[in-house]
Amino acid sequence: MEAVLRDYQTAPISEALKRALTLARKLTLEPQSFGPADLEPLRELGVSDEQIEDAIVICADFNVINRVADSLGFEPSTAGAYRRQSRQILRLGYDL
Repeated sequence: MEAVLRDYQTAPISEALKRALTLARKLTLEPQSFGPADLEPLRELGVSDEQIEDAIVICADFNVINRVADSLGFEPSTAGAYRRQSRQILRLGYDL
């Protein structure tokens, strides 16, 4: 998880997850330029449309939550909470 937070492009994760994170990054930072062509790199790796849809929905949900939290001045959780969440993801897995 720390390697992903540092630089997901060089982190020891699957190429499909790297491309999904690239998709999420573009959807977050450049939504106006996001389109069907952005899905092709994932499809080329055999990622299903259902998995792509899941990634987009998760990204959109986080973006909404973050924007609401920012607008209301919420403070982020402590680092300990992030570590617990990271361990849970590692234990339960995330298949992409």
